[in-house]
Amino acid sequence: MKVTKGRLENRQLRKEEYPRREPAEQGEQGGVFYCQRIAENNHIIADMQEKQMLERILDKDNLNRAYKKVKANRGAGGIDGLGVEDMLPYLREHGTELIQQIREGKYKPNPVRRVEIPKEGKGKVRKLGIPTIVDRLVQQAVAQDLTPIYEKQFSD
Repeated sequence: MKVTKGRLENRQLRKEEYPRREPAEQGEQGGVFYCQRIAENNHIIADMQEKQMLERILDKDNLNRAYKKVKANRGAGGIDGLGVEDMLPYLREHGTELIQQIREGKYKPNPVRRVEIPKEGKGKVRKLGIPTIVDRLVQQAVAQDLTPIYEKQFSD
């Protein structure tokens, strides 16, 4: 197998960016469990567990709970101008397209709307990024699936 310099550097970046637990490591050390298989063409094949997780995230019940949570939290709209009240009509029209984009790995979150909130005191401001309603829905759906898995790994 021929490995070009660019691919080797990319592979090194992946190793350094994400902490991995090597099989020889033992104990309760922090880190991300990293499971992958490499195909003959050197592309990473997604592990079956990842596909199952994506299906759990995109499950109708999980998305409905995420919708209800985002709606209950209310909040301002993002750069697209859609508010919480506009979310249901938008999802009825574009929901299947959104789910398909996520499944295919083509979903790209929109830029956030930047708002400055004044801090108490010396006239300083705190910068806040407000995502679009649709991005909040996707974030909530992901968080609902990942939180029970990873919450137990964090200390009280």
